[in-house]
Amino acid sequence: MAGCLVLVVGPSGAGKDTLIRLARAELAGDPRYVFPRRLVTRPPSGDEDNDEIDKAAFARGCAAGVFTLHWRAHGLGYAIPAQAAECARGDRVVVCNVSRRIVEEARGSGLPVSVVEVTAPAEVLARRIAARGRPEDGDVAARLAREVRVSADLSILNTGAPQEAAARLIAHLRAR
Repeated sequence: MAGCLVLVVGPSGAGKDTLIRLARAELAGDPRYVFPRRLVTRPPSGDEDNDEIDKAAFARGCAAGVFTLHWRAHGLGYAIPAQAAECARGDRVVVCNVSRRIVEEARGSGLPVSVVEVTAPAEVLARRIAARGRPEDGDVAARLAREVRVSADLSILNTGAPQEAAARLIAHLRAR
C-alpha cells in the first residue's frame, strides 16, 4: 500500500481536531496511521493538539525549508513537521489539520495528497468558537466570513454526534 498525506481542512469551529482525535483513538493500534502534532506559535489548548514553537524558530524553519507544510493564519505561524513528508512518501497515512489555503501547494509538492473537508453551518461554527473562550481566536465574525474553496476527496457535514462524522473520516483513512 502507498502512503498518503491526508489534509483535514475546514473553517474554525467545524470540529476538525475533534474528528482527528477520535480517529487517532480508533486507529491507535495500527502503525500505518500517523497523526503528527502541529507546530503553532502559541501554547497548546484543550481544543487543539499542537506543540508550541517560538516565532524565531518558526521563521528559521520556514527559511530552511524544514517543514512538510507551513502557513500563517490569524496572526500565528503553523507548521507540519518534516517527518510527515517522509512517512507519506512511504507506506504511512499521515493525518494533518491544515489551512485550506495551502491545499494547492501540498498537491503540487509531489506528495500523495487526499483532502477531507469538514464543515458545519455558520451558527454552529460561531457557537463552537465562542465556547472555546480563547481570546487569541480574535473576531469570530471575521473568522466566519473567511471563505476558501477547496476541491475535496471527502466532505463531512459535522452537525450530529462527533462519532458519526469521525466514522466517515476513519473509513476514508482505512481506504487509503
